[in-house]
Amino acid sequence: MVKMDAAFQLDSKHPMPLHAQLSRAIRFAVLTGRLAAGHRLPTVRQMAVNLRINANTVAKVYVELERDGVVETRRGVGTFVREQPRTARSSGRVVREREMDALSEKFLADAAALGFSPEEAIERLEGRVRKGV
Repeated sequence: MVKMDAAFQLDSKHPMPLHAQLSRAIRFAVLTGRLAAGHRLPTVRQMAVNLRINANTVAKVYVELERDGVVETRRGVGTFVREQPRTARSSGRVVREREMDALSEKFLADAAALGFSPEEAIERLEGRVRKGV
């Protein structure tokens, strides 16, 4: 079992809401195979204690992940990572696009915190790409 408090790090000072950070972290762990199909997630209460966040926040994330087919809850047993259909595993386009959107938002927010405009941040990023990062 992946130690959840070590696996998921949330930043309370980041402009992205905590529930979105946790959802993104779990989705990423599933997509990268760090959380395999059948892996049991901690209870809502235990995850909240581990991450030092409100249990309602964790519950909201688990409900969202279940609705999106990432996890399944077995009454009286726990919440588990679902087996993903082969096409979802290989492409996962919708999830990857959400991840890219979240990454873009974080990049622009971090750049703004450093005093850069969105245009300056993009120009800088394009320069890195031209150099071959």
